[in-house]
Amino acid sequence: MLGADIMIESLVRHGVEVLFAYPGGCSMPLHQALTRYKDKIRTILPRHEQGGCFAAQGLARSTGKVGAAMATSGPGATNLVTAIADAKLDSIPLIAISAQVPRAVIGSDAFQETPIVEVCRGITKHHYLVTDIKDLCRIMKEAFHIATTGRPGPVLIDIPKDVQLEQTVPDWDCEMDLPGYNVTSRIAKPEQIRQVAAAIKRAKRPIIYAGGGIITSEASEELRELIKKTGIPTTMTVMGLGAFPNSDPLSLDMLGMHGTVYANLAVSECDLLISLGVRFDDRVTGKLSEFAKDAKIVHIDIDPGELNKNKIAHIPIVSDLKPALKMLNEVVEAPEDISDWVAHCQDMKKKDPLTYNKDFDGILQQHAIAELSRLTQDRETIISVGVGQHQMWAAQFYQFKKPRTWMSSSGLGTMGFGLPAAMGAQAANPNALCIDIEGDGSFQMNIQELATCYCENLPVKVLLLNNQHLGMVVQWEDRFMAGNRAHTYLGPIHHEEWYGKGEDIYPKETYPNFVQIAKGYGCGGATIRAKADLLPALEEMIAYDGPYVLDVQVPYQEHVLPMIPSGMTVKEMIKS
Repeated sequence: MLGADIMIESLVRHGVEVLFAYPGGCSMPLHQALTRYKDKIRTILPRHEQGGCFAAQGLARSTGKVGAAMATSGPGATNLVTAIADAKLDSIPLIAISAQVPRAVIGSDAFQETPIVEVCRGITKHHYLVTDIKDLCRIMKEAFHIATTGRPGPVLIDIPKDVQLEQTVPDWDCEMDLPGYNVTSRIAKPEQIRQVAAAIKRAKRPIIYAGGGIITSEASEELRELIKKTGIPTTMTVMGLGAFPNSDPLSLDMLGMHGTVYANLAVSECDLLISLGVRFDDRVTGKLSEFAKDAKIVHIDIDPGELNKNKIAHIPIVSDLKPALKMLNEVVEAPEDISDWVAHCQDMKKKDPLTYNKDFDGILQQHAIAELSRLTQDRETIISVGVGQHQMWAAQFYQFKKPRTWMSSSGLGTMGFGLPAAMGAQAANPNALCIDIEGDGSFQMNIQELATCYCENLPVKVLLLNNQHLGMVVQWEDRFMAGNRAHTYLGPIHHEEWYGKGEDIYPKETYPNFVQIAKGYGCGGATIRAKADLLPALEEMIAYDGPYVLDVQVPYQEHVLPMIPSGMTVKEMIKS
C-alpha cells in the first residue's frame, strides 16, 4: 500500500469518521487517498486550517472521541498551531496531521517548508516526523493511544510527501514502542479512597470543586451519585460546566474570576475542598495563598504533574476519576451534620444571585442568553462560545444539564474558537441544535467558516452579541485604565467611539453588516435591537433550515459581574 493509503486506512481503523482537511502541494497524495476512502470517512473542507482544527476539537469535545485535522506543509501546518495549543491546555484528544516536504530537501528552506515538529514541541502531548514508511503503522497506533490515554491531548504527525508516495506491506498488528509511557496504574488505591471518605465524614463545611476532568473521564454520573449520597454543595470550573445540573439546589454554579459570589464565598469558608479533575488555574484561585486557605484539600487527577503544582493537597491522589469516584461511592457516608452549612450556602445563593437589569429597554447580553437557554432546555442542544464577555455570560446564564453540551476555549482563551467548534459538533451530532454564542470580535477571527457550514450542510446557528468592541478588554479599560480606549473599538477610526467619546450606550453606526456577510455565504440572518423582537427572532433562528446568524445589537459598556481582579481574593470582589 501507498504510505498515504496506510495513513487514511489507519484513521478508519481507529474510528475516525470525519476528517477536517485542507489540501496543498505536499498533502495531495493524502487527499487522493481520501477520495478512495470516501465511503468510510467523511472529509470536510474548512476554509482555514485553524478552523478545521477547531472543528476537530468541537467533534472531540462533544463526543469524547478523537478529533482529526489535516493540513499541508509550511503555512498550512503553522495554521494548525493555535488549535493544537488550545487542545493541549484543555486536554482534548486530537490527531493533527501535517504534510511535509520530501525528505531529501528537509532543512534546506524548501518551498512551503516549516519545521513543524520543532514548532509544536512544547504544545503537543507527543509528536512524530515519519522518516521511514515501515514505521507508519506503529506511529499511527501510538498516536491514538497517547492522545486518548491518561490525560488526553494532541499528537502531531508530520509526514513527508515522498513517504506518502512510497509503498510497503502494512503490519496492522505491530507492537507499540513507548518505553516509560505507563498509564495502566493510574487508579486510586483503596486506602487513599478511605482517607477521602473519612475526611468527608468529619467535615463540617465541605465543598466539591469539579473540573474538566469529570467530563473527560465520563464521570458525571459518579459525581452526581456522590453529591446525592453526601449532600455536599458543588461548584464547577468553566471546563466542568454540565458535569452537574445548574438547576440542582446543591449547585453553586461556576467559581473563579467571573464565578458566582456564593461559589467563591463558599470555597473561601469551607473546611474541606474536594478537588476533582481540576488544575487550580489562576482564573479560579486568584491569590493562591488565600484560596481555600482554611480547608483540607483533596485533589484527585489523572495527571501527576498537576498534583501540588499550584496548591499543596493534603490528600493527593493520581487516578482516573471514574474508577476513583466509583470506589468512593461504595464506601462514603454523608458528613455527620452539614445542614447548617448547606442552609448557609443556599442563603448566600439567594442573597447574591446572578442578575442583570431586567428593566433595560433594549436587549442586554445576559437577557439574550437566558432566553436562549429557556427556549432550548427541552431539546438536544450543544453550545459553543468564542472568547470574551459573551463567553463568561454564557457560562453564567445558560443552564447546562448534561456533560459535553458546552464547548469553550478555556485554558488558551482563543478568539475564533466558537464557530468552527460548533461546526465540528454539528458534523458529529447531526440531530443536535448546535449554537455558537459569539462576540463580534471573536466571530470575525474565523467568520469564513460560514462557507463551510453552508457548503457542507451543517446548520449551525450563531447568536451574535454585537457591541462593536472587544468587550472584555473594554471592561478592563473602564475598571482599571480610566476608560482610555486603546484599539478596542472595531469600527472605522473616524468614529467617535474609536477615542472613547461615544455619547450613547450603543455606537452610532455598526460595522460590518454581518447579515449581509451571512447572506453572501448563503446563510440566513437578521438584525435586532428592540427587546420585543428578541423572542421571535430566537425562534426564527432555531427553526431556520440551515446555518443562520442572528445579529443582536447590544450596549458596549455592560460589564461581566461579579469580578475578582487578577491576583486578588474574594474580599476584593467587584459586584457592581
